[in-house]
Amino acid sequence: MNAHSWTRRCAALAAAACLLGLTTAASANGYPEQPIRLLIGFPPGGGGDLYGRTIANELGKHIGKPLVVENKPGAGGNIAAELMTQAKPDGYTLLLAMSGNLGSAPAIRNNLTYKVPDDFVFISQLVETPYGLVVSGDSKIKTIQDYITTAKGGQLSYASTGTGGAAQIVMEMVKQQGNLDVLHVPYKGSGPVMTDLMSGLVGSFFAPYTPLMGQINSGKLRVLAVSSEKRVPSMPNVPTLKESGIDVVMTQWYGLVAPKGTPQPIIDKITQAVKQAMQTPEVQRVYRADGAQESTLTGAAFREFVLKDIANYKRGVERGNLKVE
Repeated sequence: MNAHSWTRRCAALAAAACLLGLTTAASANGYPEQPIRLLIGFPPGGGGDLYGRTIANELGKHIGKPLVVENKPGAGGNIAAELMTQAKPDGYTLLLAMSGNLGSAPAIRNNLTYKVPDDFVFISQLVETPYGLVVSGDSKIKTIQDYITTAKGGQLSYASTGTGGAAQIVMEMVKQQGNLDVLHVPYKGSGPVMTDLMSGLVGSFFAPYTPLMGQINSGKLRVLAVSSEKRVPSMPNVPTLKESGIDVVMTQWYGLVAPKGTPQPIIDKITQAVKQAMQTPEVQRVYRADGAQESTLTGAAFREFVLKDIANYKRGVERGNLKVE
């Protein structure tokens, strides 16, 4: 190739790059031109669905087009994550990511069709909620110390909403740290757990406590301890696991992600709209009502949080020799 041809080729490449940049900027400036899908990996009515719909309603007001929620339940939220990675990376499909499908699942499942973090662009974490160790209101176990004493004698069982789920992995961490002998009883949902917990067929339940606040406030359930770093304002008399001698600090979190390849100007626009939505009274009312805590992590900081979360779950999986049934 002679010098003249080389110069012409370089000029053509530069022009193409410039055109691509202008096209991307133009698409970002015009974005969004249509409604945006928000995939939620759970059926309507649960805590995750509530958090997702709340941010969707407010985000639509700030970004200029409505967010249409599509519930895609199954496999602990993994089906929705898989569907999202198959979507076109144009900013019109987002996922309500959470500690199950982007945290515990990569730690324990080898057959996922998506990779974390490679297949995702991390937009913003929304909220964190601690796990709670819960017993029925009429249980003879009144405190976390009662639970520890009883559990060391091998006289307790605990329910979770599925083998290999985030809650089971965290409870296995609790058992390891506290040297507790507690039998795991997996269920397919919290409804059956409540029936058996109230009847005494299972001794305790380990799960995010926020969806249970109605039963907690009415006295039907008792929270013995929470897995947060500090006590939660809505239940100031409930100790943390850490202050009770069990050094486990884990939360269930929710956030927004997009498919890899989504243009950064579009991600920036969504991120800014999320920040505005998170400051609205309605979002704060819903997120704070049950003691959950809003998050300010965005972009790279949110991505780093998820990587650390996966590492924590992996340690729990390895120490407990856990496998998905």
